[in-house]
Amino acid sequence: MTRIRRTVLAAGLLATASIAAQAQARPMTPEDVAALESVGTVAVSPDGRSIAYTTAALPDVTEGEENGSTEQQLKLAYGPMNARDFLPDSMNVSAIQYSPDGRTISFLWTEKDGDRAVWGIPVDGGAHRKLAAVKDASVRSYAWAPDGSAIWMLASAEKDKDREKESKAGFNAIVYEEEARLNRLFSAKVGAEVDAEPKAVTIPGYVSGFKVAPGGKTAVVDSAPTPQIDDEYTSKRAHVIDLATGKVLAVVETPGKLGDIEVSPDGKQLSMIAGVDMNDPADTTLHLVDVASGSFRALNAGAPEAAVDAAWLADGRLAAVIHKGVQSALRIYNADGSIAEEHDGGELILSNVETGGNTIAVEASSPQHPTELFVWNNGAFARWTQHNPWLSDIDFGKQRAFTFTATDGQQVEGVLIEPVGGVPKGGAPLILNVHGGPEAHDSNGWQTAYSKPGQVAAGKGYAVFLPNYRGSTGYGTAFSKQHQGRYTDPEFRDLVDAKRALVEAGIADADRVGVTGGSYGGYATAWTSTYYSDEFAAGVMFVGISNQISKFGTTDIPYEMYNVHSRAWPWDNWQKMLEVSPIYHVDKAETPLLIMHGAEDTRVAPSQSYELYRSIKVRKPETPVRLVLYPGEGHGNQKAAARYDYNLRMMEWFDTYLKTGDRDAKLPDPRPDLAEGTVGTAKKDD
Repeated sequence: MTRIRRTVLAAGLLATASIAAQAQARPMTPEDVAALESVGTVAVSPDGRSIAYTTAALPDVTEGEENGSTEQQLKLAYGPMNARDFLPDSMNVSAIQYSPDGRTISFLWTEKDGDRAVWGIPVDGGAHRKLAAVKDASVRSYAWAPDGSAIWMLASAEKDKDREKESKAGFNAIVYEEEARLNRLFSAKVGAEVDAEPKAVTIPGYVSGFKVAPGGKTAVVDSAPTPQIDDEYTSKRAHVIDLATGKVLAVVETPGKLGDIEVSPDGKQLSMIAGVDMNDPADTTLHLVDVASGSFRALNAGAPEAAVDAAWLADGRLAAVIHKGVQSALRIYNADGSIAEEHDGGELILSNVETGGNTIAVEASSPQHPTELFVWNNGAFARWTQHNPWLSDIDFGKQRAFTFTATDGQQVEGVLIEPVGGVPKGGAPLILNVHGGPEAHDSNGWQTAYSKPGQVAAGKGYAVFLPNYRGSTGYGTAFSKQHQGRYTDPEFRDLVDAKRALVEAGIADADRVGVTGGSYGGYATAWTSTYYSDEFAAGVMFVGISNQISKFGTTDIPYEMYNVHSRAWPWDNWQKMLEVSPIYHVDKAETPLLIMHGAEDTRVAPSQSYELYRSIKVRKPETPVRLVLYPGEGHGNQKAAARYDYNLRMMEWFDTYLKTGDRDAKLPDPRPDLAEGTVGTAKKDD
């Protein structure tokens, strides 16, 4: 594979003297972004001595590899920089786990012409084999019985053969939101042969995940009334069920969004990351739950932070990843919920945490590398993996936290990436990279991706600022609620204040500031390209909102919008909802705007982009505007070619209008300049 060739080349560069390496340093490119590899999922052996993990990467279409989505390959590590491939690289696996005795690594895999099933491979060597499956169904997730005698599987709905027959005959009409297909739970015996008749277990509603409790008699299932995403956001609850009968023994009546749930080693408690009320924008508060009663209590409610992930240790303590603004920490709780210890992540941004025995493994990135595997050991995070060694050849722009004071006195923080070589006199062209949600936040870790200009922009002389504006997580629930019922102000006013603060600091050129972002960040881009057009010189909008009235009628999350964003229905005040829509302010639109959208987006319908494009095209024909649609893509591009294409178009647009500061420049060519080898008949190497 091309990725291997790139790695070999980088290894050679690492062997040279540091002075020579510095002389060879080069800026990052879209082709580099297309070749990035990171740690995907992690599982720690029961004794904590080895760690299985997957590497996640897209096919490198810039070198002619066959287009596709992210693939994960299984690796096994026994110590720092001591990992090896454990399956053929043609096997794309997921959901890796260790068997309870630690002798097998299990995973989900789809065999050619088969359904997704549970497979396993011995840790001490041997061939992989199928462990459990459900006939004519795809296994979505699974869990081992504590004694290893069985595997519980959450599988797709039973196939409707009559419906398939009708569809083949042309009767393929879809009844919107009325044809829910629910997942099913099965128990299969584990033995020399695959259990041909796994036992079905009754489960409540639409179950999207489950954890088997110690003892193997009960499980905790995440259940919502329907598979609709709105129900997942507003109505998903944890249910404790009897695995023999499916009877619901307890319901944990959390009032809002529900995130990660883990079962304590003694089975008496759950750790649960959830919202504190129905209007809490995100599941960022860590709770402890009494399994017997279903009662729960918050451990960090109101703190200016966000709980991201948690995992129990064998001795009954709880390890949790906590984000504090743009930084992170590893916090250890005692079984009673008191804090035992806390360790700052330093330059690392911790994300997921996994445990085995009393070993704590975390996934973490930094400003210089995407997600890698680290183990907490002797008071420090020991790095166990190093993917993308060729990054040592990249000349990075300096990255740091930057805080400014908004118009109303609120302190707002974000991540600043300076141009490679430093900020020139008079300031650099600046890109505000606005995250979506807005119930999310950007951390001071790896910030370069297909839709995030990051170090690619820094290498071309731009400064990039990622603002954690009002509505963001990581600063406590009160901060994340500040935007509610007040679309665009103060949340997008924060963007103007960020620009002015960076200009005052000498980092940005006031006449060359642009905005990009996806989803809610796309809404921000549309708003800054219309209402605040006089402040911003270019915009790149992705899957964004342009009309809050029609968005309500076309989205799949109307109740989530109401609960944590608008706090009002459109009909409560049609005019107010119209006035916070970018299309209402197109008369001010003089900012060159590139609009991109997945053609099959159900979260923010493509019609949102059509509306803004047409309004600008007709009402402001002198303003440069372009609409690009990606067939087969939804709320974010998944395929390698679509991602690479997006990255090229984004940077070309900013180079044309922002770097030059020329709003009247000619539109770029409608087809991006693809790297040699991107288009052709080349297939991925085996």
